Amino acid sequence: MRFGVLGPLVVWDDDGTPVAVPETKVRALLAELLLAAGRPVSADRLVEVLWDGRERSRNTLQTRVSQLRRALGTRDLVTYSAAGYALRVDAGTLDLLRFRELVSRARTADPVAAAALLDDAVTLWRGDRDDLEDERIAAVEDRAAAHLAIGSTVDVSAEVARHPTRERLRGLHMRALYLSGRHVEALASFTDLRDRLDAELGLEPGPELVRLRQSVLTHDVTRGARPRHNLPAPVSPLVGRDSAVSAVRTLLDRARLVTLTGPGGVGKTRLALAAAHGLTAADGVWLVDLSGATGDRVAAVVAAVLGVRDEGDLVDAVAETLRVRETVLLLDNCERVVDEVATLVSRALRAAPGLRVLTTSQEPLGVSGEALYVVPPLPLPDAMALFAERAAGFLDGDDGTVAAICRRLDGLPLALELAARRVRALGAGGVLDRLDDRLRLLAGGPRDAPERHRTLRAALDWSWDLLGDAERVVLRRVAVHDEGWALDAAEAVAGDDALDVLTRLVDRSLVVAAEGRFRLLDSVTHYGRERLREAGEEDPVRLAHARFHLALAERPGLRAGGQLARLARLDADTANLRAALDVLTGAERVRLAKALTWYWFLRGRLGEARRALAGSADPAAIVWEAAFGVLAGDPLPPDVPATVDQIADPVEEAYTRWFLGYVLSTVGDMPAAEPLTERALRVFEDHGDDWGVAAASIDVVSQSLARGDLVGARAAADRASTLFDRTGDRWGRLQVTFVRGTLAAMAGDYPEAARVHGEGLVLAEELRSWPEVSFTLSWLGRVALLTCDFVRGREYHERARGLAGAFTPATMYAETGLALGARREGRLDDAEHHLHRVLAWHRTEGFESAGTLVLAELGFVAEMRGDAERAAAWHAEGHALASRIGDPRAIALACEGLAGAHALAGDHAEARRLLDEATRLRLSVDTPLPAAERFDVDRIEAVLQGT
Repeated sequence: MRFGVLGPLVVWDDDGTPVAVPETKVRALLAELLLAAGRPVSADRLVEVLWDGRERSRNTLQTRVSQLRRALGTRDLVTYSAAGYALRVDAGTLDLLRFRELVSRARTADPVAAAALLDDAVTLWRGDRDDLEDERIAAVEDRAAAHLAIGSTVDVSAEVARHPTRERLRGLHMRALYLSGRHVEALASFTDLRDRLDAELGLEPGPELVRLRQSVLTHDVTRGARPRHNLPAPVSPLVGRDSAVSAVRTLLDRARLVTLTGPGGVGKTRLALAAAHGLTAADGVWLVDLSGATGDRVAAVVAAVLGVRDEGDLVDAVAETLRVRETVLLLDNCERVVDEVATLVSRALRAAPGLRVLTTSQEPLGVSGEALYVVPPLPLPDAMALFAERAAGFLDGDDGTVAAICRRLDGLPLALELAARRVRALGAGGVLDRLDDRLRLLAGGPRDAPERHRTLRAALDWSWDLLGDAERVVLRRVAVHDEGWALDAAEAVAGDDALDVLTRLVDRSLVVAAEGRFRLLDSVTHYGRERLREAGEEDPVRLAHARFHLALAERPGLRAGGQLARLARLDADTANLRAALDVLTGAERVRLAKALTWYWFLRGRLGEARRALAGSADPAAIVWEAAFGVLAGDPLPPDVPATVDQIADPVEEAYTRWFLGYVLSTVGDMPAAEPLTERALRVFEDHGDDWGVAAASIDVVSQSLARGDLVGARAAADRASTLFDRTGDRWGRLQVTFVRGTLAAMAGDYPEAARVHGEGLVLAEELRSWPEVSFTLSWLGRVALLTCDFVRGREYHERARGLAGAFTPATMYAETGLALGARREGRLDDAEHHLHRVLAWHRTEGFESAGTLVLAELGFVAEMRGDAERAAAWHAEGHALASRIGDPRAIALACEGLAGAHALAGDHAEARRLLDEATRLRLSVDTPLPAAERFDVDRIEAVLQGT
C-alpha cells in the first residue's frame, strides 16, 4: 500500500491501482495521519480536525478509524497507543517522507547530485497542498540554486507569480534571468518586488537583493557557485530534525541574528551545522567554535577564522572587514563568553548589512534583533529512531523498552547516544534497569567528541560551572521536586528570591518554564539531587518540600467554586504529593493522607488512597480506607461504623460518617446508610455547613426513593440543588443532575431526563472524574433503553464500564444496564451472564439488599425461556427481599414477575391478581408504571388475553 499527499490525497495498492477511500471524514482522518508521517496523533487533535471541536465523541472517532482500516484492507497499518493513532509509513510508502528524504540528502551532496535529488523531490508533487507549501517552495528554491551552481538553465517565473514577495526566490529568479541574457527583465523583477513590498508591507528589499541588483547593473553576476565554508561534513545522519532545520533557515531569512538555545546535549551544534549547510552567502559560511575561548579571546578567534589581520581593536576590525561582505557566521558554544560575543555581534550587525549570524548558546545573547529558537528534546518517535540507529545491530529490546529509555532520558540526543553505546554490553533492558545511576552509566562517548560530550556528567558539569552560587543553590534545591513545581513550591525550598534566580536558570536552559510551572529534565534532576547530597542539604530540603505539600493539600477549595483550579493544581503536583507521603511520618503523614481523601475520590484513585491510609490508627483514616475498599469491591468490616464514634472532631466525624453513608448508598445498602446520613446531616445543619447539608440531602434522595417516598425525595433534591448552587461545587451540581434526571425518568419525561443527564456528563468531564463520567453515561444509557434506543443504550453502558476503573459499583451499574438492554433485545444468554456477575458481587460483598432488580431480571430471563418454575423462584426471592426493605416499587416489580411465572404456568387468575396488586402498590407512592417500562407487563397481559 502506497500513499500520496503531495497533491490530492491518493492511495495505491502494490500494483499501482488506486484504492478508493469512501466518506469525507474517513479521507480527512487518513490525510491527517499521513501528514503526521508516522507519528501518533492524539484523539483530541483528530476530533478537532474532523469536527472543528463540535463533536467530542471518541466512539465516533473509533468508528471512522474502523472504516479506514476496512478501506485499507488491514488493521495493522493504523495503530493505537497512549499517544494517539498513527499510520505505519516510511519513505517507500509515503511520498511526503520520500520528498523529505531527498531534500535532506541534497543538503550535504555536491551540486550535481543535489540538483538530481531535488529534481526527483520536486517531481513528486502532483498538485497543491497549502499546509505543506513552505516545504515545497523551499525545495524549489534549493533546486534552482543547485542548477544555477552547475550551469543549468532554470525557470522559476511561475513560482514567483505564486510567491511574489519571497526574497530568496526573487534572487534566484533575477540570477536566472541575468544568466540567460535577459538583463532588463532581471532588473524589472527587482522593481516589481520592491513595489510590492512597499505597497503590501511597507518594507524594502533586503541587502542581499540590493547587492544582486547592483551586480546586474555592473554585469558582475556569478552563477552562485557553491559558497566557501569551513563547515565539517556530517559523519552520521541527523535524526528527527528535518522540520527544525527548515524552521531555523526560515528564521534566519527573517532575522539577521538567530540564537539556538537549549540544555547541554540537546543537539544545538548538530542542528546549527545542518541548517548552515543549506545557507548561501557570496563570501562564505564560517563556523567559529568558541568552546575553548576566554572572554578576551573571542574577537581574536573570530578574526582568525575570517582571516582578519589588525593590530588595533579586533572587534572594530572584524566589523569593518564584514562591512563589504555577504557572510554567514556560525558562532558555536557561546555560553561561557556570552557577554563578549554579544558585544562583537551587535557591533558587526550594525556595520555589515550583508552579515547574518547563527549562534548556539545555553542562554540568549540578549541583543537587539535577536530571534530565539529553543531546540526541543526529540519527540518520542524520533528519539526511538535515533536510539535504534545508534544501537544498530545490537538492539535486543522491544519497542516498549526502547520507548521507556527514551522517555526517561527526556529525548535528549546526547543521553540517547551514550545509552545506545551501552546496548552492546547490557542490552536495552539492562540499560533501562540502570538509568537510576545514569550519571555513571552514560559515559564512554566517541574519542573524537569534545570532552563535554563524552559523558552525561561532563555535559552537566559544563552547565553547572557557568552558574553563580545563588543559581547553584536554587538548582540543587528545586531538584527535590518530582515532575515539576510552581513558584510557591520553589520558594518553600529555595527562598523568597527564587523567582529571579529561576528566571536566570530558564535563560540558561537548565530549567524549563511552561504555563506557570517549572520543571527539570530528568537527567538534570538526577544531577541536581547529587549536588544536593554533596551540599549536605538533602534531608532538610526534602522535609521542607514535604511540609509545603502538606500545607498545599490542606488548602480549602475542593468543595467550592474554585474546585477545577484546585484539582488542576493537585493533579500537577501528584508526584510531589506522593513524595511527601514517603518523607512525612507520624501525625503529619496521617494529616496529608486525610487531606487528600476527597481529591483521590474525585480522581478515582482508590488503590492509591487505600495504600496511603492503610495501617493508620487514626479513626477517620480507618473509616475512609474501609469506605474506599467498598468502592473497590471489598466488604465493609463490621466494626467500621462504630469506629466513626471515636473521631474527636465533630466536623471531621460528620464528614467521615457522611462519606461512609454515601458509599453504602452507592452500593445500595440503604438500611446501613440511612442512620449514618441522618446523624451527619444533623451535625452539618448545626454547624451551618451548606456543602455538608447538600451532600447528605443527595443521599436522602436515594434513600427516600428506595422507600418509595417521592415527596421526600423531591424535597431533598430541591434543598441540595439550592445549596450546591450556592457553593459552586461542580461535583455537587453533578449529583443534582443525577437526582433530577432520575425523577424525570420516573415521571416518564425522557427528553428532560436525557437533557439533565447530558448536563451532568459535561460537569463530570470538566471534573475529569472518570467514575462520575461512568455513572453519568450509565444514566444516559438507562434513558436510551427506556426510549427503545438499544444500540445507543449499549454504547453508553459499554463506555461506562470502560471508564469505571477501580470503582466496582460503577462497573456493576454499567453491567446491570448491559443486562437490561440485552434482555429487551432478546439476547438472553448475554443478559444472564451480566446479571450473574452483578448478583455474585452483591452477595460476596454483603450488599444483597440492593439486588431486587437483578433478581427480577433473572426471573424474567427464565420466564422468557419458558422455565416457569425457575422464574417463580427468582421472583419469590426478589419479593422477600423487597418486602424486607419496604420499597413498594420493588415489591410491585416482584409481583409483576411472579404474575409472568404464573401466566406461563397457566394460572391466569393468580397472574391477574398479582398484576392488580402491583398496580395498587405503584399508585400508593404515586408512581404508576410509565408506558416505556411496560415491556414485561404488556407481554404478560398478552398471555392472559390469549394474544
